Order: sequence, then structure tokens, then C-alpha cells
Amino acid sequence: MKLTKSDVTLNEKDALQDMLESEKQLMGVYTTALFEGSTKAVRKKFSENLLAVAENQYSIYTQMSTRGYYEPKPANKNMIDEANSTFKKQKNALKA
Repeated sequence: MKLTKSDVTLNEKDALQDMLESEKQLMGVYTTALFEGSTKAVRKKFSENLLAVAENQYSIYTQMSTRGYYEPKPANKNMIDEANSTFKKQKNALKA
């Protein structure tokens, strides 16, 4: 099967989505590295990198939202109450 340029070129929405997913993955990697860092200097650098990636992620999200590519649904009161209840139960279980 022969691929053409149009078969392998990402459109704007797909490119932004790919960048957003990459930034989310990097945040996970830096978070783990920060937890595992063995010296203050290493932990500081991982923390700085994590914050930079978080800023990049937010910038990409903003671009996607502006273009109508990323439209999170607002949570209704029932969803919020259910999440609060779940986390309160987990918090209480950890205290026990």
C-alpha cells in the first residue's frame, strides 16, 4: 500500500490533540521523577520542568478551546456532589 502526503499529514486539530496528549504524558513523567528525585537539586529541576510543561499544556488547551476543538462539558450539581462524596469516603478510609 502506497501512502500519499495527505495520508500522513495531520490536520490542525489532530496536531494540537497530539501535542496536548504529549504534554499530559510529560507531566506524568515529571511527576514521577519529582517523587523519585534523590537530591534537592534534582527535585528542583524536575519541579521547574513540571511547571513549564503545565504551562505548555494550558497554552495548547487554550488554543484548542479558542478554535472550538476542545469543549469540556460543564459538570452538573449531581456530578459534583457524587465526586465530593466519593473523595470524602476515600479520605475517611485513609484516616482509618
